[in-house]
Amino acid sequence: MEQSVIESKGQPKDSSFVRILIFSTVVIASFALLSLQISIRKTSYSLQIGDVATQEILAPRTITYQSKILTDQAKNDAESMVSAVYLPADPTISRNQVLYMRSSYQFMSVVRGDAYATREQKIDDIQKLNLVRLDELTIGEVLDLSDEDWLLVQSESQRILEQIMQNSIREDRVNQELESIPTMIDYQIDPKLTDLIENLTRRFVVPNSIYSAELTEERKIEARDSILPRERTFVTNQIVVSRGQIITELIFEALDEMGLVYSKNDDRKIISAGLLVIGLSLFALLFFTSGKRHRELNLRACLLMGGLYLAYLFSARLFIPNRAVVPFIFPMASLGFTIASLNGSLYGMMISIIIGLLVPYDFQYAITYATYYIITSLVGIIVLKKARQTSSFFWAGLASGIIGIPIVIGYHLTTKGTDMVGALTLSAASLSSGLLSTGMTIIFQYLFSKFVGVATSLQLMEIIRPDSPLLQMILNTAPGTYQHSLMVANLAEQGAKAINADPLLVRAGAMYHDVGKALNPSFFVENQISENLNLHEDITPKDSAKMIIQHVYDGVSLVKKYQLPEVIVNFVLEHHGTNVTRYQLNRAEMENDEDEELDLSDFTYPGPKPRSKETALVMLADTCEARARADRPRNDDEIEHLIKDVIDYYSTNGQLDLTPLTLFDLTKIRESFTRVLRNTYHPRMKYPEDNRKKSVSKKNDPVVQDTGQIVTKTETGAQATASEKQQEIL
Repeated sequence: MEQSVIESKGQPKDSSFVRILIFSTVVIASFALLSLQISIRKTSYSLQIGDVATQEILAPRTITYQSKILTDQAKNDAESMVSAVYLPADPTISRNQVLYMRSSYQFMSVVRGDAYATREQKIDDIQKLNLVRLDELTIGEVLDLSDEDWLLVQSESQRILEQIMQNSIREDRVNQELESIPTMIDYQIDPKLTDLIENLTRRFVVPNSIYSAELTEERKIEARDSILPRERTFVTNQIVVSRGQIITELIFEALDEMGLVYSKNDDRKIISAGLLVIGLSLFALLFFTSGKRHRELNLRACLLMGGLYLAYLFSARLFIPNRAVVPFIFPMASLGFTIASLNGSLYGMMISIIIGLLVPYDFQYAITYATYYIITSLVGIIVLKKARQTSSFFWAGLASGIIGIPIVIGYHLTTKGTDMVGALTLSAASLSSGLLSTGMTIIFQYLFSKFVGVATSLQLMEIIRPDSPLLQMILNTAPGTYQHSLMVANLAEQGAKAINADPLLVRAGAMYHDVGKALNPSFFVENQISENLNLHEDITPKDSAKMIIQHVYDGVSLVKKYQLPEVIVNFVLEHHGTNVTRYQLNRAEMENDEDEELDLSDFTYPGPKPRSKETALVMLADTCEARARADRPRNDDEIEHLIKDVIDYYSTNGQLDLTPLTLFDLTKIRESFTRVLRNTYHPRMKYPEDNRKKSVSKKNDPVVQDTGQIVTKTETGAQATASEKQQEIL
């Protein structure tokens, strides 16, 4: 159960083949878009799909033709109406599952009755079963049953399985059948056995009605074949296109059938388009393979980058040609902004250069457009930086629009018929393009950030607001943890600034790294009250360690339940790395009178080790804050020694091996932490008592009384924390 909690939704499986396929598809599609644009040359009316007709066009003669577009549309509609076809329930599958259960039970019964095997050997034997996979906890429950209960569990689970497998179970209905198991268990059975019965039964429930791709495809083919060709008829002088009407694929088809358009292939321009695409493809390939940058992006990020690039290339080639203002108002920079904000500035710059060179291919003012698109995009990306502040999007768009003005005017002045109105119009178009790019980037970030698994600045700023539901839950149920998280966030954020990490991401991760403690706050020292300081003394060291480690699993569950960005899960899992709960382990070793070998995994956090600068910072800040709260350093030397011990401990134990942190970074972190903790634990002056009201204030003055309580709690808390914090962190 715990392991399933920390399994992330994940990204598509990393595959070089898929990456090559995406890259090849983008290259081929780019060539096709450029080739199709030049293969359809002048028409009788100079019209292309997407253009607006400047005059009315009439049918030169009466004609009836089969419309491929309407026919394909009707066939697609018919195909979409076909439902998936499943084969009838296969009784062989049902019988086999029942037999598998019986065979498995017989084997487990033999293992249970083996008087010479140890418990570990029995568990190992049962885990080797090929017919069913059982976890150690379930096997332990089976071994602990009495013979009478074991027979009852067998008979009841077999009865339920036989009843379920009599139904027709499709792949998409398995969960529905599994949910019905608890209601099928005999109500007279001891509730302690119901969970085991359900757990065992659900392991043998499988689909017995299999989806038939062949039959489904046959139905679709039959549906498509049943559609008769759709015909269109035009009579002489019937209006085919009205003035101002957009030329759609259907209209263009009609014009083509009437011989009103014609195409002519130009081999030289097709070759030139191919050479341009090949050259830019080699540039992109060199970029991705240099430094293994292709491994920095998951497949979804690659897919999104390629998809957006093709969408922009298609849109630009469709709407920009033969227009005066549209080329400069088209929000080309938003592509680079979006890629930069999701994948990094270098990727945004690379894609901006490529599309800036491809879009204006074969245009009259290709150099003007290419210069404009590339420069405005690159300048905006430079201003955008890491896109961690909302205002940075605005400034990036504004900078992009402003830098485009001199480029537009400079090239515009070289053309004949230059006028002031035209220059001002194009300048306004450039500025509008920059601001429009800002808006589109924010929208794209919102739409695609979850798809590629990236936490945007807007998402991070939203979740670190004090009124965030999950933070409010922590504050109300575990106020000590909330205060601890605040201190860790402040500490880690300053460290992030010192080593050029992501301060906003670090702060968000720090605020939620201990969120799992909110489910069992009283087991953690910062939430314990003086009347009940140590709940761990009443349980075994193993159970104590389990309660401590459980906050990691609980944290992952809460992060997913409240739909926080997936990157926050990394902070929850990695802020303890693969360390052990040393306090519980030491207790277990001292209480182990029989010198039995302890299972170290019972006292080890699930990990993984930190894999980024940001998660490593939270690990270091978490421990430093806890140690400082426990030790109460009295001077700068003690603070520096404390921080150095923590960093050295994690470095020596290999907890930082998977991070890109350098020795220089660790030095900067140590200096930053020292400054923050020095300001936090600076000496305080004790306020003198007012002798004139000494007798009154001691009894009646609420300010003095409150101050006394605070001092008392602080002193008590410091003493308690010094001993108990070891259970949680060290």
